[in-house]
Amino acid sequence: MQDTINDNEDLLLMLDALLREPTSFWDDFYSNREKGIPFFVNKPDENLASYFNNVLSGTSGKALELGCGPGRNAIYFAEKGYAVDAVDLSEQSLRWAIERAKERNLKINFIHNNIFDIQFKEGAYDVIYDSGCFHHIAPHRRMSYIQLVQKALKPGGYFAITCFEQGGKLGGAAISDWEVYRLRSLQGGLGFTEERLRTIFKDFEEIEIRKMRELERSNELFGVSALLTALFRKK
Repeated sequence: MQDTINDNEDLLLMLDALLREPTSFWDDFYSNREKGIPFFVNKPDENLASYFNNVLSGTSGKALELGCGPGRNAIYFAEKGYAVDAVDLSEQSLRWAIERAKERNLKINFIHNNIFDIQFKEGAYDVIYDSGCFHHIAPHRRMSYIQLVQKALKPGGYFAITCFEQGGKLGGAAISDWEVYRLRSLQGGLGFTEERLRTIFKDFEEIEIRKMRELERSNELFGVSALLTALFRKK
């Protein structure tokens, strides 16, 4: 990155350099698969399953997952008959995801890249899903994130998100956007409230915003109450 800021993209890249965890951080995070990280399990989010039991029941098409990690939700989409593109910054997480998909004989297009470095085709996806990516997005990239979703999603398509609840037991820093830059840190991931999500995604039609349901580890679905879930539709 050059030192002189000539345009908005240069400004975004400069702020990225101040706040973004390097790729090596995420590769190290996923390198030890035995760590007791709750979402390392190989089962989908309970809210995603509930969407397929209700608004997505009987649907098919093309899905995009932003920040797919080890692939558990991308796999669920593929099992439901969707053609899936799944993006992640970590090569280590994608290796794990590819192994899991092969074990189930599923074809998923895993993409190793930063979501902001991809030129998504306009109106390409029926569903866009994000489980755990958004709360690592710095405030200066939030508009880029929303524009990405708006561009890539078909009219009437669905966008769903799972993120840290503010002050939750898994994380969720209760700091303002301004404080992020005063501290030069996302404090491990930003926390959100239902009202804040409603405000950020005000240009989408709200279908549901709620806390994730807490489920036993023996359940076939993943659920912890420290996360917020939301489902929207593109107008």
